[in-house]
Amino acid sequence: MSTGGSPIASLLIFALPVLLIVFMVFSQRRRQREVQSLQAGLSVGDEVCTTSGLFGRITSIEDQVVTLEVAPGVALRFDRRAIGLKTPPPSSTTAPDAPSGPVSPE
Repeated sequence: MSTGGSPIASLLIFALPVLLIVFMVFSQRRRQREVQSLQAGLSVGDEVCTTSGLFGRITSIEDQVVTLEVAPGVALRFDRRAIGLKTPPPSSTTAPDAPSGPVSPE
């Protein structure tokens, strides 16, 4: 009497986890290359976001330290690896004018 299943089924049981691990390794390597490319391409004046969510403009770049201006006159130093992404520069569109003075109910 045969107690085993189809050889194809047992091959799938072993092949699927291996394929999943290979996919995860290649995805991680691709992500590392993207991050290295981003960090190597940083330049003064770029608008960036740190990995912790702080937005700012690069004012200086040293070997491994990036200085961000997060508000006028406020500069913070970050490790270069803390820069998560470049953001587009703020648009020049302005919000509609807010009413000046108290708003009366109508």
